[in-house]
Amino acid sequence: MDVSTCLWFDGRIEEAAEFYVSLLPGSSVGAVTRYPDPNPFPSGAPGDAVTIELTLAGTRYMLLNGGPMFPLSEAVSIVLVVDGQEEVDRLWDALTADGGAESQCGWCKDRFGLSWQVIPRRYLELAAGPNAAAVEQAMSQMQKLDVSVLEAAATG
Repeated sequence: MDVSTCLWFDGRIEEAAEFYVSLLPGSSVGAVTRYPDPNPFPSGAPGDAVTIELTLAGTRYMLLNGGPMFPLSEAVSIVLVVDGQEEVDRLWDALTADGGAESQCGWCKDRFGLSWQVIPRRYLELAAGPNAAAVEQAMSQMQKLDVSVLEAAATG
């Protein structure tokens, strides 16, 4: 049995796949299927990618070029738990560039409309600690998470 998550896009899946695998070590693009000619489906032109299998940091996904019927939303996000502020900054800057958007509490959207959560591992440790309420209060005021501010909140 194979298990993967399918993400429905309205075009640009080849661009999205290449962007995503460029961000995360251990990532690769796999099989690509294309719309036939003639195309019996309501979206996509003959030769356009209809599905792309990819692996992001060891987790399997499928991108589907399904058209505008089911737009991406915050109901689905990819969570990236990273090892420090430098990695938070690198990923945040890449994901919000070129039309992406910042949100709250470590959430952002990339230029394709996919939601991401960029979470420093240290936040998870602090949020499980004795001053969790103060850490959560600090986090709730942020867009991109800042480890030094979270640590200051944890120490009072």
